[in-house]
Amino acid sequence: MAPIGALRSGLLIALSTVLLSVGSTGATSGAGGAAIAQEAPKGHGTIPADPLPPSNPEQKALSLELKAKGALFYGAWWCPACHQQKVLFGEAGAATLPYVECDKTEPGRQRCNAAEIKAYPTWVMKDKPRLVGVQSLEELKTWLDSPGSR
Repeated sequence: MAPIGALRSGLLIALSTVLLSVGSTGATSGAGGAAIAQEAPKGHGTIPADPLPPSNPEQKALSLELKAKGALFYGAWWCPACHQQKVLFGEAGAATLPYVECDKTEPGRQRCNAAEIKAYPTWVMKDKPRLVGVQSLEELKTWLDSPGSR
């Protein structure tokens, strides 16, 4: 039987090897659906992989209201600020956001170019000023309720 110290060292080496290989391959999800960070396009760091928290009724309602009023949230799959924006809505709220993906497909890139999106996240709604950057729920409510102007 091997000494406990040798077993512990072997276990630590094996665990380190697994963690290093996961970090270098940039996978999508691990056992049980746990998110694992992916590699972002060059110059963009690591793709956020934290799961979204549960939504409350206010977050879900605001998401649906933004969609109903024609707001659009432009972002990119690798964008940490876009992920943070989704975190503010929680999982269910983020699922119903009027989100436009700007960097996964050529049609998405063309749509965002046509909308003249220069930064992520960008919120756009007809007759309202654009909002660039992560917006709090209160800022988005104020934006929705403000009179239209350009």
